[in-house]
Amino acid sequence: MRTARVLTTALLAGAALFGTAGAALADDPSASPSGSGEGTAAPTEAGTGFRTATAIKQDQRATADASTGDYLYWVFPADAGQRATVRTKITLPESAGRHGTSTWQLDVYDGLRRRQACVYGMRTRAAVKEAASVELSCTLRTVRSWAEPWDNDPLPGSYYVRLTVVGIPEEDLGQPVRAEVEATSTDAGGAQAGDGSLAAPLVPGTVQTANDTENAPEQAAVIGEPDGGWSSGWWSDRWIWTAAGGLLGALAGIAGYSLTRGSGRSPRVPPAS
Repeated sequence: MRTARVLTTALLAGAALFGTAGAALADDPSASPSGSGEGTAAPTEAGTGFRTATAIKQDQRATADASTGDYLYWVFPADAGQRATVRTKITLPESAGRHGTSTWQLDVYDGLRRRQACVYGMRTRAAVKEAASVELSCTLRTVRSWAEPWDNDPLPGSYYVRLTVVGIPEEDLGQPVRAEVEATSTDAGGAQAGDGSLAAPLVPGTVQTANDTENAPEQAAVIGEPDGGWSSGWWSDRWIWTAAGGLLGALAGIAGYSLTRGSGRSPRVPPAS
């Protein structure tokens, strides 16, 4: 009976511990994907280079009207432990005015302007003359909290999106198109967590564009850090599993001690009548 009471008490304490940890994780802004985009108007233009890239938040669908052949740039923040996905849609001109197939390409660069590989999705796609639109996507590797100098791992900081056409009949260059872009992310969990962290996220300086002077401070804030700040990989569900392992080890030790102590007692001898 004593052993059962001890085990029950320990299990209840463990459940309370995990409940508290889960609540803390839910209340911690840095533990969720950065930037919901709520309450902020989505951008309606794109930059023409890295230094003039239009800042967007995660889960925010931005649009831009452009000409076929333009290079379009956006930038968004991604934090440690996030697996970011970028999706774009290009609405093409009327098929009657086009002369052939166009091939579009989506590239994603980190804060050091290193092009990052796509583990899922289709970053290059051809649209036939009759197509009304074309969609591209790129899912990056999980952002690591730190990496060795010679690695090309994605690190916390700014991520640049570049969209352009890479193959098209010359007669179709300059025709109007409409582009949509959205960046989202999922939490990869403790399996991808690292033990180190960068001294500072990779967030290059930005240049205020002439046609967006009133939104420049807000754009700098978006590029500078996600909503809730940078987590730098300090929290992951590895903390929960570590605590669970410690608790189970303690329970096993208590159970073993109780069983050993109980088996070592000498049986009671009934008194002589």
